[in-house]
Amino acid sequence: MKNIHADFQTVATADWEIGAIYAYDIIHNGKQDLSPYRHHTKESLIKQLSRFTLSSDGKTPMTEKGLGAMTTVQLKRILAAINRTNNLVDITKVHATDLPDGDILTYSFPCQDLSIAGNWYHNEGGIDRNAHNRSTLLWQIDRLLNEYEECDKDMPRFLLMENVSEILSKKNIKNFHEWCSILNSMGYENQIYTLDARNFGVPQTRVRTYMLSVLADTPKRQTMVRDYFFGNDLEMVKLPDKAVRTLENYLKLDYSNEDYYEEAVTSTPNFTESRRKIYLNNDKLAIDDRIVGRFAKTITTKQDRNPNSGIVAYEKNPLVSWNRHYRNLTPRECFLLMGFDEEQFDALKNNNFSVRSNKNMLSNAKMIKLAGNSIVVQVLEAIFNQVVEIDQMMG
Repeated sequence: MKNIHADFQTVATADWEIGAIYAYDIIHNGKQDLSPYRHHTKESLIKQLSRFTLSSDGKTPMTEKGLGAMTTVQLKRILAAINRTNNLVDITKVHATDLPDGDILTYSFPCQDLSIAGNWYHNEGGIDRNAHNRSTLLWQIDRLLNEYEECDKDMPRFLLMENVSEILSKKNIKNFHEWCSILNSMGYENQIYTLDARNFGVPQTRVRTYMLSVLADTPKRQTMVRDYFFGNDLEMVKLPDKAVRTLENYLKLDYSNEDYYEEAVTSTPNFTESRRKIYLNNDKLAIDDRIVGRFAKTITTKQDRNPNSGIVAYEKNPLVSWNRHYRNLTPRECFLLMGFDEEQFDALKNNNFSVRSNKNMLSNAKMIKLAGNSIVVQVLEAIFNQVVEIDQMMG
């Protein structure tokens, strides 16, 4: 929203994963001031944080014992991040009366139980209400909107959903249509988009599904919204390859820069037999300091895997002795390919801190996971531009 010069204020967030909580705060609010927490003891911090359902991995809740294993500084920073972003943490415990008045409600939910990969782990419930998996967090939005109606609270004028395109698959489409019908019954007009980041100028093959729901409570407003989407269909945005920015803007191959060199070395794994397969099977985006690829594949939550988003091969100038063949994308490169800028990544890097010997709050693996779980900024900008235009149109 800031990038498109929209007048906005984020009034609340809801995320339970401590790495994401801290990173979001730093990116949006900058360096923390811990002076308000100087009188806290470790015990008082644990008592405060125990009120929330927090997670260290985004999958399972932390116990009080888990909080106790953290340093006092780590606890202070997590609490400061929660407070600065008005993070309500656990969506299952949030009620409409807890939410400040707002015009836009954005929501997503873990995609693992929706995706094709989810079937490998027998996560076959999809978004069925009774599936008892993390993807059913979708229905918490249904609960919240019903609470809005019950307490006569003004409904959000816009809803924005993002998820993997498998939400439209045969397995999930019935439940997704049910969700769309519920929104229709509440007065929302839904526009569903399946968009590739490449069509918004980013050299990453990343296809995701979005639904923008607009509250249109009169026949006239319904017609206005439908006509707008008919004439402004983002799925019709198709950039020619030459109009997409090149990977030169994203891959950091100038190793005279100490940060880029250090990050590249850290992203060079030992060359084991499984890494040999990664080297042979994945796209080479660059060789030494020369760009040879056109697009990265989807940035996922891991790069040291097969398949991955692409590799940087070593030919004449290997950086390390333990692997003279390739490196993975660095956390910085992953963030850039998601549309963040270097200033934002450097803010994370400069405000990272040690939680124990040889371990930071945001490890390289954690930062890559955060990038893989995020949404391409330029795609969001295009959708939020539509929100601004519809808002102006409807007066």
